[in-house]
Formats: sequence, C-alpha cells, structure tokens
Amino acid sequence: MELGQAIHILSRLILGAMASFLAIMLWPRIRDTAWIFIIIGTITAYVETVYSILNTLGINSHNGPSIGSVFLIPVILTCLPMIFFVAAFTVMVIRKYRRQ
Repeated sequence: MELGQAIHILSRLILGAMASFLAIMLWPRIRDTAWIFIIIGTITAYVETVYSILNTLGINSHNGPSIGSVFLIPVILTCLPMIFFVAAFTVMVIRKYRRQ
C-alpha cells in the first residue's frame, strides 16, 4: 500500500468516525424527522466507507446477492446515504412550502 492510499484510507476512517460519533451523540436530543434522516445518512455513509475500505484491502469479498455481474451490497451501500439525505431535504422543503 502506498503512502497516499494509506493517508486517504485513514482520513476517511477518522473523519467518518468523528461524524458518526457526533451524529450518534446528537440523536437522542433531536426529535425532528429531517435531522434524524441526516443522522442516519451520516451513519450509513460511514458504514459504506468501512465496507469499501475492507474491499480495497481484500479483507471482504463480494459474496452477496447480485444481478448479473453487479453485486447489490456495494450499490445499496453507496446509494443509501443519499436516499436518506434526499428524504431529509424533502421533509425540509415540504415544511417550508406548507407554511406559505
């Protein structure tokens, strides 16, 4: 493993862990639906980061379900955080325009 790749992996792990930790700390204090979606999106983004790093290091192999040659777990883990962020922003937009 090259130094650049190691720095990239460590920075993704450390920053993702910090964001997930802070999101988990915030979760019990927040009862807003949009914020909960953002918190869940942050946590699932970190799960995807760990999964992709495990694949990069060769520790995890693609043994899950697939459609043709496309494995579903990496695709789902990549899209899931954005789905939660879209849901959060949708809730915020609906709230904003419902008031007017």
